[in-house]
Amino acid sequence: MSKEVYAVAHSHWDHEWYFTHEDADIILVENLDYLINTLEQRPDFTCYTFDGQSSVIDRYLSIRPENRGRVAALVAARRLFIGPWYTQADALLGTTESLIRNLAYGIRSARALGHVMNIGYAPDIFGQHAYLPSIYRRFGLDYSVFQRGVYNDQVQAQLNFTWVAPNGESIPTNNIFFGYGPGKFLSTEPDYVKERLAPILAALSARNQATTSILLPSGGDQVLINTAFPETVAALNQTLPDYHFQLSDYETFMAAAWTEHQDYPTIEGELIAGQKSRIHNTCRSERYDIKQLNAQVEDQLLHVLEPMIAIGRRFGVTVPAKWMDEIWLKVFKSQAHNGIGASNSDPVNQDIIDRLTSASRQILDLINLIERKIGSGSQVPAPLLVFNTSARERHEAVTAVVFTATPAFTLLGQDGQVVPYTLTQQAELNGGRKVIVTAAGEQEVDVPNYYRSELLIAPLTLPALGYVTLQVQAGTAVQRDQVTDTPDTEIVNDAYRIAFIDGRIDVTTAAGRLIPAAFTFNDTADYGDSFDYSPLPGDQPLTLDAARLVSVTRSATEQTMTVAHTTTLPAGLDGQARGATQVPFTVSTTLTLRLGEDFIRVHHAIDNHVKDHRVVVDWQTDVADCTTNFGDQGYSLMQRASENPHLATWREEGFVEKPMAIYPFESVAGTADATRTFSLHTGMLKEYQVLPATHTFELTLFRSNGLLGRDDLAWRPGRASGINNKVVTTPDGQMQQAMTFDYFVAYTAGPADPQRLFARSEAFETHVVAYQVQGLNSFEHRIDRFQVPALGTATPAVSTGLTLRNSALFVSAIKPAFAGGTVVRVFNPTDQPQPLALTGVARTALKVVDLNEAVIADDVPAELAAKDYISLLVATNKEELQ
Repeated sequence: MSKEVYAVAHSHWDHEWYFTHEDADIILVENLDYLINTLEQRPDFTCYTFDGQSSVIDRYLSIRPENRGRVAALVAARRLFIGPWYTQADALLGTTESLIRNLAYGIRSARALGHVMNIGYAPDIFGQHAYLPSIYRRFGLDYSVFQRGVYNDQVQAQLNFTWVAPNGESIPTNNIFFGYGPGKFLSTEPDYVKERLAPILAALSARNQATTSILLPSGGDQVLINTAFPETVAALNQTLPDYHFQLSDYETFMAAAWTEHQDYPTIEGELIAGQKSRIHNTCRSERYDIKQLNAQVEDQLLHVLEPMIAIGRRFGVTVPAKWMDEIWLKVFKSQAHNGIGASNSDPVNQDIIDRLTSASRQILDLINLIERKIGSGSQVPAPLLVFNTSARERHEAVTAVVFTATPAFTLLGQDGQVVPYTLTQQAELNGGRKVIVTAAGEQEVDVPNYYRSELLIAPLTLPALGYVTLQVQAGTAVQRDQVTDTPDTEIVNDAYRIAFIDGRIDVTTAAGRLIPAAFTFNDTADYGDSFDYSPLPGDQPLTLDAARLVSVTRSATEQTMTVAHTTTLPAGLDGQARGATQVPFTVSTTLTLRLGEDFIRVHHAIDNHVKDHRVVVDWQTDVADCTTNFGDQGYSLMQRASENPHLATWREEGFVEKPMAIYPFESVAGTADATRTFSLHTGMLKEYQVLPATHTFELTLFRSNGLLGRDDLAWRPGRASGINNKVVTTPDGQMQQAMTFDYFVAYTAGPADPQRLFARSEAFETHVVAYQVQGLNSFEHRIDRFQVPALGTATPAVSTGLTLRNSALFVSAIKPAFAGGTVVRVFNPTDQPQPLALTGVARTALKVVDLNEAVIADDVPAELAAKDYISLLVATNKEELQ
């Protein structure tokens, strides 16, 4: 029986990489002009796929708006396939919610042109997110096609398989085993057919045993449409009698392969193997500057601004949807796989920093605007509004900045009771001068000095998706605590005692568990490139295990200990060895224990002047059996092996990368056995490894290197990735700058508990912000200096919104819906169904929607299945939102 070969002509289009987006855009217009003309003039060139992302089409039409009708006609006729992504995002470096938004915008853009490719198409991203099968399905996509992430034996007999997400949803999938370019140079030339094409087809046939359908992707990076392709395909039917070729598309191929046969194997969960195709596991610690900035922008956008929009709507405060579109598009363009993955040139990295910085400014402006408008209606004298942007009631300490005419002041609550606070910092500011216009001309008048104070307010109870209002009463200071430096060598709260003893930091839990020398740092040479870390042959790790105690502070609400680990390190590489020149290197660490918290806040600061090295922090886990570990992805925990079973024979098995058990995570990772759990919670650090022999959790802080492209790495043999004929120097990748790193760690009794783990990750997110209505300073917030219309109506002192009453459930998004109303996305990370308990909104005002935000059910289910998520549309009636 002959095989049917579906040759898919396509181009994979990198928005930016070793070239800038300006370079790509100039070529894009030339490329698409030629493509459109070819498809219109050549009916025999039946179809072409333009990389499954809509952003490039949007960019083209911004330059060629007159061609919109032509593009739409080709898209609607299924001759030009675009979407569903907006950009080809890295699936493992942003939040899951950012992936969903990327698809949402991409689908809306492609649909407006007539058709969305019905494929979750990911030809080049560095690993596959476990929930993509479910996410694709809930966008209405029927199939998935990707290259990277499977082990060879998973697709030994079938490249088609059913891919299953942790919540049980599945999608028919094809693995493009030889990548997206095995037919790039398709030809009838005899030597090519014999030596290249026929062996590829034979290998594909062996891996498609249950079907006669074979997929042959025929494209490459930034390629121009091959106008001879239809003739070549037709001619090959006369050359290889065992195969019949047709010029086709991914949709047609998947429909044929899955109509012919349905009982394909099943593959579950995340796919991050680097056997046939490279995954670049350690790119996740490269160019930490954009990783940190991306995490900060996502936090501001998802956890503060979007919920603040929902709060503001309650009082008639609106934000134009176009602002949100503009912000999100900047985020998507910064999260493309070669961008956020940091395999980029210095100019590209700077462009990403500029885009994310611009997005951050817009986000902070809009937050400021909403706070200010709500505050303008406050009837409380000298109000300080404390907002809770999460959908659950919170009780926690609050940081705030206030301005007063006097250094002494008191905070009052709703009932007039004094609210205790700690003054963490205070500065007297020069009031400057103001100009007044008189009949005699302009006169300068001195403005009295005033005071800026940073506070840590004692734990407040904050209503869900709402706020409380405190009063700042100047003149006296009642129940004000000060931060005091102490000569002590330990800090304590109800959960931990942290002691500095002989240069080490010991942690003792409330249950009496002692973790001596809880953390140390390791530095190694990095002989890799921006894609991959590579150890230097013969190099030994340099351990920083002796600390110096810098300070211990105490207040009523928190205690801090700051230590410094200092050494000298080789300044860089000298050929294939670490250089002889030594430079100082210090890691400053502040550990914080707050009242009522069951985790340790950790802050590192490094001013790096060393090149070509990697810095990790090693935490002792106190877990006896570390053979497995966990990291979150999407809406649940991924269980992982701490040692890859292929490690001893990776070269013999043909791995293109050494399968180190180094993993990505979204917000929490750790290790646990039946009696103890260690966990680490963050958003800006993305790479970890658990070392069973030493019971250690190793978190990569950053890598520094100055090359894009290097051959024959110890962990990545063979050619350089991507560009194999050019080494691009990237001096900015050496990270010669000051950096900060923040995360939480926790030691708990018992096995890993998803509810407690995700609760700590939620605590790491920003959900509480404070805003003071005052006239002394107009520069603390971005737009306070400018006049805006006041709200015009009174706002209450306390406001409450939709409230999630089940502590085992969590919210990943509270967003403005595309068509009006608010979408709330709730997930259940536990192993059991959980009651979907919501108050603060009438049940009849809720509808279940898919990820396109189309209503799929009028009635909200009573419970949410294990490891599942649900999207709820809340009615626009503002009374129902209160």
